[in-house]
Amino acid sequence: MGYDLSGIAWRKSSHSSANGQCVEIGDGLPGVVPVRDSKHPAGPRLVFGAGAWTSFLAKLKEDHPTAF
Repeated sequence: MGYDLSGIAWRKSSHSSANGQCVEIGDGLPGVVPVRDSKHPAGPRLVFGAGAWTSFLAKLKEDHPTAF
């Protein structure tokens, strides 16, 4: 399924450094989470279902609790 990501507001973690090596997520599409590489903002984007994204973050927090 294709999504129009042209009007998306992209953001990165407040824990990110200014060196541009970050993952950004997009806000504004109900039920999905678009993700892109901040080094290549016009490059490919991945779109995850909101449930899958929530599960991914939960696993990261479980495996790396000091990273959050």
